[in-house]
Amino acid sequence: MNYTLNQLQIYLKVVQTMSITKAAEELNLTQPAVSIQIKNFQAQFEIPLIEIIGKKIYVTEFGLEIAKSAEGIIDQVYAINYKTMAFKDQLLGRLKISIVSTGKYVMPYFLTDFLKTNPGVEISIDVTNREKVFQSLENNEVDFSLISTDINSPSFEYIDILENELYLVGNPQTAKLNPNFAFKEFNQELPLIFRENGSGTRKVMENYLKKQGIHALKKLELMSNEAVKQAVMAGLGYSIMPMIGIKNELKNGQLSIIKRSGLPISTTWKLIWHKEKSPSPVAKAFMNYVIENKEQIKQKHFE
Repeated sequence: MNYTLNQLQIYLKVVQTMSITKAAEELNLTQPAVSIQIKNFQAQFEIPLIEIIGKKIYVTEFGLEIAKSAEGIIDQVYAINYKTMAFKDQLLGRLKISIVSTGKYVMPYFLTDFLKTNPGVEISIDVTNREKVFQSLENNEVDFSLISTDINSPSFEYIDILENELYLVGNPQTAKLNPNFAFKEFNQELPLIFRENGSGTRKVMENYLKKQGIHALKKLELMSNEAVKQAVMAGLGYSIMPMIGIKNELKNGQLSIIKRSGLPISTTWKLIWHKEKSPSPVAKAFMNYVIENKEQIKQKHFE
């Protein structure tokens, strides 16, 4: 066999994302380049690694075993590189983070200067929902996660890094037609737009509606905050959304805040980790960086 480290990395990313397209995006490669490397990698095995049925990828049992081995090999390579860089007093390694979808408006600002100071550090970020974020921590797949809802488990420790506020928003033209609508109207003409089950934003929204005694019969369910935002701007309905993801749309007049009792809802962005996980040198360095710089980052980018 004559497979390369590059092929191992590409194959592992395809298995992790279950998509040639997503793997190409995360690796900054073209889809044909990823497909060719996967084909060349597969050619070295007599047993199928991946099966494509109806444009959907399925990893075989043998393919999963190879993926585990590939991850172990890549980790060993990073360990060798880390030891080399350590002798040069440079930080080297990978930092794996899972974040909820609205965390993409927060996390980059806590990474930029850290990465500039430590060019030997690589970052892997998985953008998903709250439920899967906790699964990634439980499965020891990541070093940290970023969420903005409460933690109801003694298994995790966290750092509060930023306040988060959620508002009821709607299309400005629709809101002007009936600015004083009652919440009961959601059961008739005005749909509420929800995130999918497992989303932290959905949980916050459902808790608020429950406290207000509102039961939304007519509702839409979408898989990302960006999709919800586009639907609200198009006038399909209303939703409760975090301010951090809608600032530009409010400024440009594409969305309007609708004032109601109990709003805005305040939560806190938290950087969390499993208390039993032994942090790598890179993870320790990043944790210290966040603690030392969170107030400065907050004032510079979020005030």
